[in-house]
Amino acid sequence: MEIQVMKSKLHCVTVTQAELDYIGSITIDENLMDAANLIENEMVHVLNKNNGERLITYVLKGERGSGIICMNGPAALKVKPGHIVIVISYATMDFEKAKTFRPWAVFPDTKTNKLK
Repeated sequence: MEIQVMKSKLHCVTVTQAELDYIGSITIDENLMDAANLIENEMVHVLNKNNGERLITYVLKGERGSGIICMNGPAALKVKPGHIVIVISYATMDFEKAKTFRPWAVFPDTKTNKLK
């Protein structure tokens, strides 16, 4: 049996930009992507701590070291600059392997989105 488990999490990053006129996605600083083991075009869930919104989108690489977290496309109507979000990706794996799997959980500085 296979199940889905949390693979990666960026816990409490601050949205720095929201660009409505884009086809859709979340742009993430490449340093944060590396730390959380996220890759470009990977599906992620975005949970907004300010208003409870949850949405699904995909990752785009942002400038390394910039701290950028940008909501693009329709998500920009649900998540605004200054909002705090949690970004989570999931993986499908064998049930027994999932019992010992340890996800990547990253807790950046919420003010700067830089790694501590």
